[in-house]
Amino acid sequence: MNVALWLHRAGIAHPGRPAVGHGENTIRSYGVFAGRVARLAAGLRQRCALAPGDRVVIASVNSPDYLDVLLATWHAGLVAVPANARLHGSEIGYIAAQCGARACFVSERIAGEVAAHAPEGLQHLVTIGSHEYRELFVPDAIAVEPRAPDDLAWLFYTSGTTGRPKGAMLTHRALAAMSHAYLAEVDAVRPGDTILHGAPMSHGSGLYILPHILRLAVNAVPESGTFEPDEMAHLIDVWPRTGLFAAPTMVNRLVRHGAAFDPERLRLIVWGGAPMYVEDALAALARFGPRVAQIYGQGESPMTITTLSREDIAGRDHPRWQARLASVGRPYASVEVRVVDPNDADLPTGVAGEVICRGDTVMTGYWNDPDASAQALRGGWLHTGDVGALDTDGYLMLKDRSKDLIITGGANVYPREVEEVLLRHPGVREVSVIGRADREWGEVVVAYVAGAATPAELDQLCLDHIARFKRPRAYVFLDTLPRNNYGKILKTTLRAIDAQREEG
Repeated sequence: MNVALWLHRAGIAHPGRPAVGHGENTIRSYGVFAGRVARLAAGLRQRCALAPGDRVVIASVNSPDYLDVLLATWHAGLVAVPANARLHGSEIGYIAAQCGARACFVSERIAGEVAAHAPEGLQHLVTIGSHEYRELFVPDAIAVEPRAPDDLAWLFYTSGTTGRPKGAMLTHRALAAMSHAYLAEVDAVRPGDTILHGAPMSHGSGLYILPHILRLAVNAVPESGTFEPDEMAHLIDVWPRTGLFAAPTMVNRLVRHGAAFDPERLRLIVWGGAPMYVEDALAALARFGPRVAQIYGQGESPMTITTLSREDIAGRDHPRWQARLASVGRPYASVEVRVVDPNDADLPTGVAGEVICRGDTVMTGYWNDPDASAQALRGGWLHTGDVGALDTDGYLMLKDRSKDLIITGGANVYPREVEEVLLRHPGVREVSVIGRADREWGEVVVAYVAGAATPAELDQLCLDHIARFKRPRAYVFLDTLPRNNYGKILKTTLRAIDAQREEG
């Protein structure tokens, strides 16, 4: 059940097919890719003396070498622990220590900082591209290490916006189920298609490596290793039937950039990782045509809870098109989704509660954290912490994280509902709504805004579209809003900023 078998089999059956791209060029066929991975896997087992089940941290910018290291880790029966290369060295060190990693592969740019925070148990800190790295590609390859479906494959650490990150344990079964769900319900990838990795491979984009290998597609990496609108637009024109995963902020940058490329070269843009507001979705649809789709998932159920298909997004003729566009779609066929009250009792259609789910894509728990695991997986269901409601057609309308709910004067205010309205103002680039403690009301609604607008204009916009009690009591204007390494606006940081402003 080792997912690395997909590459191994492709290398045998289709050795000449293009497999890995860098910039404009194909640099590895499936035969070459599979051979490199098998030799690096041998180096990990023989020269690093790693044993099946050992954890390997990968803290690297996107590159063709990232593909080698990730697939070799699985080929050797090891556990991949992706860490965003933009994290601080101390954060990467914490992840390595918490999971007991014996090896860590890092980009040259961050090698020194990671080394300064490396835990004692980390025996091998290898800079990708170095002589030591190249020496790990030994002449004699090894066979793919057999793995059981429930063996650990991918240890994903949550972004840690509140407290220390936790490691979500994902098995080979979970990665296989996620890959099949993607191919069946999001993107019918064909041999020779391309996925362009502009978003971090340590997160969603990296998870989509597997379904593209399964379907003999090309995994292509920009030369910059990151998401640059100029470069992405150019490469969409270069590669055939290009697809990409992007956070909403990246999609918005590509929309606003205005670079010319042939939309017929674009297969699909899948967005996820944060809410896509209706106005932004409409702009993406206008820019790219019926070539956009949305997924909703978490690190605990990677990329796979619900999906809003390209047909739903482009389906203007449907009487509830706008409502569906505001949703995150319907549950995948392989995942059960419920909306429940605090006692885990099902709530009626249209009533908001916590979103819970179960299926083969869901984690088995958090690494070395039985209490958090028991809480998150109580009753056999993943408790997402997200607030949502199912409509009459089975579409999930996400409201907010439960911790982001604002209760003012006893009434619930979901920040996203207010944010959707404020983003209708043409001068507002981004917005985040939080609650501020208030002696009289419990909390009051506060909007942090980046862009050119006046409080009076925003007030009127709210009064025209939502209940008066939901209107922000205060607007704070910033040049940009704080985000984490995955592009999510940090409401925790905004709350801290707001508290300091009030104290001052």
